Amino acid sequence: MPPTNSTVTDLYCSKCRARFDINSVQNLCLCGGPLLVDYDYNEAGRYLTREVLKSRPDSMWKYREVLPVKNDTNIITLGEGGTPLLPSRAIGAELGLSHLYFKDESVNPTGSFKARGLGMAVSRARELGIKKVIIPTAGNAGSAVAAYAARAGMQALIIMPKDVPASFLVDCVYHGAQIELVEGTIKDCGARAAKKVKNEGWFSMATLKEPYRIEGKKTMGYELAEQFNFKLPDVIIYPTGGGTGIIGMWKAFDEMEKMGLIDSRRPRMVSVQAEGCAPIPRAFEQGLERADEFPNPTTLAAGLRVPSAVGDFLILRVVRDSHGTALAVSDEDIIRDTKELGAREGIFAAPEGGASLACLKKLIETGFVKTSDKIVVFITGSGYKYLDVLQAEI
Repeated sequence: MPPTNSTVTDLYCSKCRARFDINSVQNLCLCGGPLLVDYDYNEAGRYLTREVLKSRPDSMWKYREVLPVKNDTNIITLGEGGTPLLPSRAIGAELGLSHLYFKDESVNPTGSFKARGLGMAVSRARELGIKKVIIPTAGNAGSAVAAYAARAGMQALIIMPKDVPASFLVDCVYHGAQIELVEGTIKDCGARAAKKVKNEGWFSMATLKEPYRIEGKKTMGYELAEQFNFKLPDVIIYPTGGGTGIIGMWKAFDEMEKMGLIDSRRPRMVSVQAEGCAPIPRAFEQGLERADEFPNPTTLAAGLRVPSAVGDFLILRVVRDSHGTALAVSDEDIIRDTKELGAREGIFAAPEGGASLACLKKLIETGFVKTSDKIVVFITGSGYKYLDVLQAEI
């Protein structure tokens, strides 16, 4: 039987390319760039074949050779990954699309795609001997940290805006996490978390400020490739806050090509944000490599209320390298299409999923997508986590 251990080698900076020891606790590079994980892809490719993948249970851990946790005893799992790719039953035909699919991440533990990234990050933190973790969050990431830290027997401190949807607060409390509520946005939460890290010794799991969340998120890309029989779709529409998902999938596609699992063809990657907080679309339209902080951010899609992202340059690079685009949609359109997903497809999505569908409609109007394109719309979280927000829109 082929081994299923990690082929992880080291870390490298996404900006200056400096290398770092995989066995040391790391956050950002000295230059400020996020660190990414590297592997021995020749070795991994000997074992991670199409045939082997078909024989393994559906879980994000089936890609063991290109995941960073070295010892299986350190894996903290609640059953994350292996989420369904649902062909549209109604909306696609109504929009004149032949191949529309919904990647439904809401069925993950804690109700969102965040389970992948934080499950991986907590597992790796445990392996590195970290005992207490902190995260600034708009909601879903806090739920995931609280759950996985509880299962790992670690302390967790969750810092959230005071206006966070109530379900996230309840979720974190019932998972035994410490909570701090802060006036303002996730940026203000991040500033508070940074002080705690410096003064009290917490380990930060903020987006892209540690190397391992992205390794969990990248498994969405591996799954998509498998679900499309190793021929990637034409377009991927992804609601973007901090951006680990879109960056992670792009990394996954590169890794898969290195291992001979796919060819060089790539999807056009589309980043969607809310009009009330749209730093990435604005920077994309202006041809900038970095996104200026978005002033006075406001949107009912809490996961999209990220006025500035550490990995903004990586998001923009993915969008441009893939010949994709970045768009903003209104809260009115977000609610309209969140309702449509439920009523027409049976998918009770978080507002971020409604943003993805609203973005698709804009792409049809502009001619960016063709009727024959294979299109994947990401549903990143469950509407059940936003009941108070969605109830107000009935």
